[in-house]
Amino acid sequence: MSEAPISRHARIVNALMLREMNTRFGREGIGFVWIIAEPLLFCFGVLALWTLTKPAYEHGIRLAPFVMTGYMCVILTRHFIQQAASALQANMGLLHHRDISPTHIFIARALLEFIGATAAFVVVYVVLLTLGQVELPHNYLLVYGGWLLLAWVSQGFALILAGLAMMFDVVERIVPVLTYILIPISGAFSMVAWIPSEYRDTYLLIPFAHGIEMLRAGVFGEFVKTYYDPVYALIVGTSMVLIGLLLITIGRSRIDVE
Repeated sequence: MSEAPISRHARIVNALMLREMNTRFGREGIGFVWIIAEPLLFCFGVLALWTLTKPAYEHGIRLAPFVMTGYMCVILTRHFIQQAASALQANMGLLHHRDISPTHIFIARALLEFIGATAAFVVVYVVLLTLGQVELPHNYLLVYGGWLLLAWVSQGFALILAGLAMMFDVVERIVPVLTYILIPISGAFSMVAWIPSEYRDTYLLIPFAHGIEMLRAGVFGEFVKTYYDPVYALIVGTSMVLIGLLLITIGRSRIDVE
């Protein structure tokens, strides 16, 4: 009996994830734990720096949960983009195998980054909760929904960059610059409510802001004003995913795997 298509694809993605973990983190030392430890170190470092240089509250919002939600969102977005941009170039030899497609490689990397960033977010939250710096989320569904929405939008943007990188070498070189540009415009370290009302609707055309605002609405509760439209962000994210897959299909024909 032949293997079901879904089972076959799941087996391929799982094998690619295991291979990716061994390639990037090795079998010695802390291994895969580093994918969680790295964002933890950066998040606590940024939090410590902001604690020393800024007041305990920013626009009436407590510093620790604000920095935590912002920086973990930056980690999620940046890792999606960086890993997707170099995914095929780093795994070119795998395309010799008939059963492995570029989509398998991108899905494997995306799942690996999502699991790592999510685990890091949970650990950071638990540590700060234990220290009394944050409270339990006021709405868990908004937290989950915002995190997943941000991941979807980030993946769509990452796939577009990956497809362009397959056709133009210069794109991969400017990806680090783009990730830094996203930090101030994504809403990670600002709130939409802080933006003057006449510019707010224009700013909300940026799809990343909606997932972050939605997540913060779940963390802070109704007493902190947030602005988000999950339907708009979902439509834009889905459109970017489809465009990205189309670009990857076009770029795939231009890659020599011999």
